[in-house]
Amino acid sequence: PSLHLPMVTSQETSLVARCRRIYAHAHDYHINSISNNSDGETFISADDLRINLWNLEISSQSFNIVDVKPTNMEDLTEVITSAEFHPIHCSILAYSSSKGSIRLIDLRQSALCDTHSKLFEVQEGPGSRSFFTEIIASISDVKFARDGRYMLSRDYMTLKLWDINMDSGPVATFQVHEHLRPRLCDLYENDSIFDKFECCLSGDGQRVATGSYSNLFRVFGCTSGSTEATTLEASKNPMRKQMPSTTNTRAFLRTARRGSESPGADANGSAFDSSSKLLHLAWHPTENSIACAASNSLYMYYA
Repeated sequence: PSLHLPMVTSQETSLVARCRRIYAHAHDYHINSISNNSDGETFISADDLRINLWNLEISSQSFNIVDVKPTNMEDLTEVITSAEFHPIHCSILAYSSSKGSIRLIDLRQSALCDTHSKLFEVQEGPGSRSFFTEIIASISDVKFARDGRYMLSRDYMTLKLWDINMDSGPVATFQVHEHLRPRLCDLYENDSIFDKFECCLSGDGQRVATGSYSNLFRVFGCTSGSTEATTLEASKNPMRKQMPSTTNTRAFLRTARRGSESPGADANGSAFDSSSKLLHLAWHPTENSIACAASNSLYMYYA
């Protein structure tokens, strides 16, 4: 009788994540940020009140490097919202706060960084304050550019680009939600005003991006003289809700204002949906591609 050998069938390889270490018992509040250090040995974790420094090989011990918890919690005026290590200098990190401030600290100055080396914030005029001023000023995310020269921050209304060598103010401000200003009361009532949108920069530092409502995300050119301002939808047809191209920044702002004239419209005059929000996105560090998470789907775009 002939010998029958079993047939070998090809099978797709699947990658499975495996937990190697658990870094526990160091935070009393929800962790909002984790950032690896450029030294390849340490990382930070941040919650509302503290930032801890860890060694990747030691999960049983961490060092508290920032602590904003007051002696009396009734005296608490701001919390930490985001933190990130400098991409090149392993001793420098930045963290943002609910008051719209970004603090740059140097770990070489002291073990507990009670003071900052630089403070970045925008001073509001006394006549421009309202009930919502402090809420919409809260920074939800801060990111360093790949070269470490610039930082990008996201508050509820805007993206701001900062030069770390110039703490007098942002070098550029990009309007993201200005068309929602007439709706702040409604957004406060349904808690949407507290949504935490992330931001990102392209690897070459020439563009920035952030998410919005109706599953939209916005891309801005940040080079000198650039007027690029594009709105895309996280869908299989990303150009469906693209904002009309503008010839200058003033025309772009006029387009945004036209969208705000309709109380149920987004910046493009389309139906506004606060339940569909694009909070998370990331730019590839070297390639011109961007990943966006909308609802239960992940969209990848390449330009």
